[in-house]
Amino acid sequence: MRKYSAEDKLRIVKLILEAKHSITSVSTGEGIHPTTLEKWIRNYQSMGSETFYNKGWTKRTSAEKKIAVQEYLSGLGSLRDICKKHKISSTRTLRKWIALYNGHKELKASGTGGSSLMTKGRKTTFEERVEIASYCISHDHNYAETSEKFKVSYQQARNYTIKYETGGVTALQDNRGKRKSEDSLTEMEKLQAELKLEKAKRQRAEMELSFLKKLEEIERRRG
Repeated sequence: MRKYSAEDKLRIVKLILEAKHSITSVSTGEGIHPTTLEKWIRNYQSMGSETFYNKGWTKRTSAEKKIAVQEYLSGLGSLRDICKKHKISSTRTLRKWIALYNGHKELKASGTGGSSLMTKGRKTTFEERVEIASYCISHDHNYAETSEKFKVSYQQARNYTIKYETGGVTALQDNRGKRKSEDSLTEMEKLQAELKLEKAKRQRAEMELSFLKKLEEIERRRG
């Protein structure tokens, strides 16, 4: 597959936007899929020619993200309009910010929101760790909120969630104290815990799908 330089992409986009060549004709002549051309055009309209030359990510503060999201939610433009105004690389990126804003009430650069978090952990049972991980997963991995709800440290909320996602239910067992109640978990108990955590992941996926559908409906009404 041929690789196109920044100069090539800029030339091809200008053929369409300035020379008024159709996407179909340019697609045929250059051997580029129409959807690829459409993506180049969208990026060019949002970021200008720098979109083809800048290989790194544009750093955004939480305040900048919040402004873009609030403008969209206030009806000041479509996803593409807001992306173009703020030079956001894609509508997908803006959708992600909106989803975070909708779930957490505000965009947080660090994930803590500046609130006072518990830094000292406490002992937890296997059942509590299952509850903590399942809650965190179903609430978009909001470790700060999970920490506050279950009165554990931010690090505990994060560690339990990551342990489950990388090692499954058995990774949530704490065998350091060799407590019989945890060492001798039955297969049924492990299965019940697994089902609870899988339900949390399914709920999160369903919420994300529902939110994306709502965004699409808003776009259709505005269009």
